[in-house]
Amino acid sequence: MTVMTIEMKDHVALLTLRRPQVMNALNYELYMALEDAVRDSEARVIVITGEGRGFCTGDDVKEILSQKAKGPAEMKARGRRTGGLTPAADALLYTDIPVIAAVNGFALGWGMELALMADIRVASEAAKFGELFVQRGLCCDAPGLGRLAQVVGRERAAELLFTGDIIDAHTAKEMGLVSRVVAPDDLLSTAMEIAGRIAANPPRAVQSIKAGLRRTLDPDWRDVGNWAIKEIRSLMETEDAAESAAAFLEKRKPVFTGR
Repeated sequence: MTVMTIEMKDHVALLTLRRPQVMNALNYELYMALEDAVRDSEARVIVITGEGRGFCTGDDVKEILSQKAKGPAEMKARGRRTGGLTPAADALLYTDIPVIAAVNGFALGWGMELALMADIRVASEAAKFGELFVQRGLCCDAPGLGRLAQVVGRERAAELLFTGDIIDAHTAKEMGLVSRVVAPDDLLSTAMEIAGRIAANPPRAVQSIKAGLRRTLDPDWRDVGNWAIKEIRSLMETEDAAESAAAFLEKRKPVFTGR
């Protein structure tokens, strides 16, 4: 089954996450497909969206967050090459191609991280955003640490990260998390129209500007990612992380003990 499709038109690549049955939750196959699509792209602009009601709801609980789940050797090898930074994040954070997130629905956990790694975020009125890592007993990934406070300010970032609250599209617009909110039927056309205007400009100049933004504003992503993955791996071994995954699968409220 195809987990992601790539459509090219007028120098714009449209990447559509296609696991609608789990609101485009990420399994290892989708993580690697996303990384490869970004690294191999020859587009002038990349637009990322999701099929169905979800943009991306983060890691698949059954396939990744369950303590019984074991990652494939290829995924581990990719992680070693990026110094621990999530490989798909490495591809997105270091590409000089502008990225637009067309957020059609739930953007939760790593799905919100995915939106944060875009240069421009356009949200449907149906979009929801949440850094749910704390509710899973985990630390967020590097983009949540290095990009969220840039976008919304430290205090609002801290509130979102510490609570795991889910906010709607209009709240996201008010705090500067997205640039615009549009009707669901207008989402993709709006994102593609912006992408088309960017793609019509000299591509080397656009890429230099993006590289300059990274040079002046961003942390050392691989250093942050190395720290974050060590924290996440340690936290995944805790009783609270196991309880969170079990409660999710059993559809009950978790009981955390701090162990």
